[in-house]
Amino acid sequence: MISICIIEDIVDIREGLQAIIESDARFRLLGCFTNAEDAIAELPSLAPAVVLTDINLPGKSGIDCVSEMKPIIGATQFIMFTIYEDNDQVFEALKAGANGYILKNTAPEKIIDSLVELYEGGSPMSPKIARKVLSAFNTPMPDQSVNELLSKREQEVLELLSKGFLYKEIADKLSISISTVKRHLNSIYTKLQVQNKVEAVNKLYNRE
Repeated sequence: MISICIIEDIVDIREGLQAIIESDARFRLLGCFTNAEDAIAELPSLAPAVVLTDINLPGKSGIDCVSEMKPIIGATQFIMFTIYEDNDQVFEALKAGANGYILKNTAPEKIIDSLVELYEGGSPMSPKIARKVLSAFNTPMPDQSVNELLSKREQEVLELLSKGFLYKEIADKLSISISTVKRHLNSIYTKLQVQNKVEAVNKLYNRE
């Protein structure tokens, strides 16, 4: 079963998500949170496979939650669930370590499909969000350092890769699974707009 936690402060939306998830035998709902602070306190012990989180929460944002939790529970996949299609919000969420981004008007069956896709290693996005991401990738990348584009854990993975460590060695050093290392690398390749580890390492050391 796919274990899931929800972070959503609006009661109707939270209960709706809970009903959708509990209606499918493939999922097990571990907990619901109304704010990022409570989630940050509980998620490490719950260790869900997937966290579905709103962005605009009271106090810390959903993006703050992802940024803080990714280095601690790297195997957990985060998907943002929001009304926002703003480019800055999308890329801030991806930079923080989110693995997917869907809108709140997404149909229930599509939400289910997105959660399964995420669990299986994909990066689900609504069509509108995907178009924004592709549009950004079709324009020149601004002059940003690798450290500004990648999450802390992604930086660690890339730096170890640049030193010649194998996937298993990286996994052991960071206390994560090999599959998590591979997911981080896929995210790194996407954010840096590269095809392989050689190109990623070259970008790390500005050897383009």
